[in-house]
Amino acid sequence: MDLDVAQARAFVRTAEELHFGRAAASLGISQQALSKRVARLEALLGTALLHRDGHGVRLTEAGRRFLAPARQAVAAADTAVAAVLGPQRPLRVDVWGHLYAPMRTLARVAGRAGELTSGHGRDLPSVTTALLNGDIDAALGRVHPPLPAGLTHRLVRLEPVDAVLGADHPLAAEPALRPDQLGDSVLWAPGALDRLDFLHRFADRFGIRDTATSVNLGLAHFLAEVVAGPRRFSLVPADVPLPEVPGLRSVPLVDPTPLYAWSLLWRSGHGHPGLNGLAAACAEEAGCSRWLEYDPTRDWLPEPPTSGPRPGPGPLPTGPRER
Repeated sequence: MDLDVAQARAFVRTAEELHFGRAAASLGISQQALSKRVARLEALLGTALLHRDGHGVRLTEAGRRFLAPARQAVAAADTAVAAVLGPQRPLRVDVWGHLYAPMRTLARVAGRAGELTSGHGRDLPSVTTALLNGDIDAALGRVHPPLPAGLTHRLVRLEPVDAVLGADHPLAAEPALRPDQLGDSVLWAPGALDRLDFLHRFADRFGIRDTATSVNLGLAHFLAEVVAGPRRFSLVPADVPLPEVPGLRSVPLVDPTPLYAWSLLWRSGHGHPGLNGLAAACAEEAGCSRWLEYDPTRDWLPEPPTSGPRPGPGPLPTGPRER
């Protein structure tokens, strides 16, 4: 049998949204047209893929088995089209973790990766949704499980993290700090801590008992709030250019040095011609700038949950690292 790509795409999008109306809107077709495509696919396969009831849509057992290969088939079709038409469209790259300035990393490789356009992702869930929907081609940010099926990620950069605090903080004059020295301080977070995986894991690992949340209105506003409290501190990658905030201090963290991991994320099987160029540019820069050097006796990376995928492609190299 020949698989109709439009029918497979209709099923995949409905399986992702679990709602015919939202799926149809995202594909730019009517709900009736979407339903017909899914029904024709089910008739061709001779089995139901979706269970429809008054509360929404659920995958049948056959639908669950069909979803992953259907995604691959749709991605392969997109790859075939992109091989002909891709060079006419820039690679669409989004970022998240804006307080930590992910565009700094993208800017270091953009000139070698062909033509790029950037989006405005808010967080990892919104970016993964955009990737699965085909609204963007790749994304850059900190990946942590659980990730939806159908996505691939590759670690591209590990950044040492500094503590930022105000001049009135009792530890402000120290030349360097161990993370556990901050146990009596207040970790100031730009949002709910359960949505900020890195800060949440740092607090758990190093016994930070007191945390408080703010609203992310930009780095300058956030750092001004940190300075305003004599016990407050937060974490910022060491290379992030800090705005001029009176009384702000940045202190290196050592024994161990926390590392913030940046990963490149894309839809499995997606073949925009620019994606390989971007991945190659990241690997080249990582080699030149020692982006991936890691020593477990000196550095700290958050441990992922045992049920989820590791945040990188495998063991990391060891060796000296420049800040």
